[in-house]
Amino acid sequence: MNKIKVIFMRHGESEWNQSNQFTGWQDVLLSKKGIQEAQIAGKLLKKNGFFFDYAYTSMLSRAIYTLWYILKILKETWIPIKKSWQLNERHYGALEGLNKKKIRSIYSKEQIQLWRRSFLHTPPALDIKDTRYPGYDRRYITLNKNELPVSESLENTYNRVIPYWKNVILPTIKDKKKIIVVAHGNSLRALIKYLNNINNDNIINLNISTGAPIVYEFSDTLCPLNYYYLK
Repeated sequence: MNKIKVIFMRHGESEWNQSNQFTGWQDVLLSKKGIQEAQIAGKLLKKNGFFFDYAYTSMLSRAIYTLWYILKILKETWIPIKKSWQLNERHYGALEGLNKKKIRSIYSKEQIQLWRRSFLHTPPALDIKDTRYPGYDRRYITLNKNELPVSESLENTYNRVIPYWKNVILPTIKDKKKIIVVAHGNSLRALIKYLNNINNDNIINLNISTGAPIVYEFSDTLCPLNYYYLK
């Protein structure tokens, strides 16, 4: 049986990952370590003989720059890149920008873990008058009010990621194109939940490492088989 391999990858460490802040849809740059992670990932992909015809990423700089560093090393900066808000990190609502340790004085450790890892729990919503609201960001000018989140659970993230996978990315794979998807911890958790049929309780245990390429294998009929970190 021939296996089809797709690369999924979370962006390299961001400046807010480094400072332990909730990031979500806030546009934060890569840290020095994050740049190094992206470059190491590119070299690892090159070493293992990967090449790509198309790339997919979010509208956020940390994912876009990670992809650029990889494609530069592979000498494939010329391939088409499709950027979409559907691949954005989940929106953490009023938590965005807050330090994860400091908010433990307000919320319990268990509650914070549910907001970060569970499928159904939604963080406190952001007021639309808040400057962090994505409606003030020009990159989202074409989105309608219902598409602009004030907070998201993983379920909400799932409900935008999976249709994009089915309608945009999967047809490219069916067309026998080699692809890489550079996104975020929760958009990738949503995608792997769908592909692996992980139930709502067990998804809390899934975490995605920054800057580490994941090889996802499919059968020649595009049935999901397994996934693993590239070494």
